[in-house]
Parts: sequence; structure tokens; C-alpha cells
Amino acid sequence: MESVPFPPDLVQLQAAWNRTYDALAAPRPAANTALRRRLLMLSNRLWWHPFWSGPGRMPAARMELRSRVRALDAQR
Repeated sequence: MESVPFPPDLVQLQAAWNRTYDALAAPRPAANTALRRRLLMLSNRLWWHPFWSGPGRMPAARMELRSRVRALDAQR
């Protein structure tokens, strides 16, 4: 798949989703219900982002986004 430039808001959404998921995966997370609700809200916003109906319509684009955001987080 060609490398697709992702919109900054989509990258930020994926990064927020990763942070929320990691916080929820921690042993005995505080505010468990709030984290679960946030994860659902972020999942919904990620799934229905307009980018996926345009240049990112290929399923591999979602995996590329996840990989890129993980790589960016690892650099920080």
C-alpha cells in the first residue's frame, strides 16, 4: 500500500485511543467506567472519521495509522 498522509486530527484520535486503552489495561485502573466510556467514544470517532471514505478507504490504512502512531509514541 502507498503511504497515505493522515490528517492530524485522526493521528491525535488514535494516540488518545492508545493512551486510554493502555490506562484501561493497567492492573486495577482508577476510573474504570470513565475509561471504558472514553474508549468507546474514541473508537466511534475513529471508525466514522471522514478520512476512511476518501483516501483511506483501503483496510490496510487503518493498520498503517496504528503502526505510525505507535512509532511516534515510542520516539517520545
